[in-house]
Amino acid sequence: MRVLICPDKFAGTLSAPAVADAIAEGWSVPDDVLVRRPLADGGPGFVDVLAAALDGRRIPVNTVDPLGRPVQGEIFLTGSTAYVESAQACGLHLLATSERDPKSTTSYGLGLLLAAAVESGAAEVVVGLGGSAVNDAGAGMLAALGAGPVDVSGNSLPYGGGPLIAAAGLAGEPRLRQVSLVAATDVDNPLTGLHGASNVFGPQKGASREDVLRLDAALEHFAGVLEQAFGRTHLKEEPGGGAAGGLGAALIALGGRVTSGINLVTNLVGLDAELDAADLVITGEGSFDHQSLRGKVVAGIAAGARDRGLPCVVLAGRNETGYREAAAAGVTETHTLVEHFGSVETALAEPARGLRELSGALAAQWSR
Repeated sequence: MRVLICPDKFAGTLSAPAVADAIAEGWSVPDDVLVRRPLADGGPGFVDVLAAALDGRRIPVNTVDPLGRPVQGEIFLTGSTAYVESAQACGLHLLATSERDPKSTTSYGLGLLLAAAVESGAAEVVVGLGGSAVNDAGAGMLAALGAGPVDVSGNSLPYGGGPLIAAAGLAGEPRLRQVSLVAATDVDNPLTGLHGASNVFGPQKGASREDVLRLDAALEHFAGVLEQAFGRTHLKEEPGGGAAGGLGAALIALGGRVTSGINLVTNLVGLDAELDAADLVITGEGSFDHQSLRGKVVAGIAAGARDRGLPCVVLAGRNETGYREAAAAGVTETHTLVEHFGSVETALAEPARGLRELSGALAAQWSR
């Protein structure tokens, strides 16, 4: 039996490669062929997954987190393309719960990563978007590139989404040396409005209802500033503009194009050929919920399996989807660490053991 193991990360506990390894280690039928293809959709783990699958160089970069504290990031350079992960500098996982405040968190660190990618000589920079703690529509990123927002007096604005209501222009032209930009995301939300960055993702980043309203107004205002600066129109309505707190909109304003993160990754790692050859597909992520079925890794894998008539098993930390909606997406069955252990605490403390044990049970069930 040929088993394709292609999970996303279990956020906060295991990287996608570590999840794939645990599932493979637990598979209890030695004669079966196990193919590991850990995946990412643009969020945390994007660079790790690509670096594990492709030839290239990982270049360390000193950058900063959403509060301006030093952190280590990297770019992955293969050929003339550099891959950058916004979560390495803007990630929600970099902040304690008490530190989350999208009114003041900044994407400045992503700008430092982009600058390093430009200096590497890349002709194209692909930016993985997802898992961010920011809601500044890329204002901090632009500041790191020499084009930060300024007020009517020409003074630089403080970092964060809140001060953008006072933006009157940009400090200069972004230093990008004509590189092509690609935003890799599977979020199709626009920048503003009911389905925009502030309303949909702001609360999980620490925004109150009052904060959400203020941030949405600030981003709508800043969208006009970006349109004027870069000759764009309808920026606040562009699909994907709301990704990663509006970083998608900033990249679009800079002439970038939006592409599906999961499709980009699966194409690069040759997943279609592996799906064609598989007998069983195992995927998963930490929290299998309604967002998982809207363009995330699990949705992409399940659809590919369904189209080929393959069984697709999801292993997750927890499951918040309904059986019918999961089945309609192509999921054959779902197993969770919380159900397996009977405890959220144990599921978080020992995810690798739980995945090995679930995998062993799957082998007994499916490989006969």
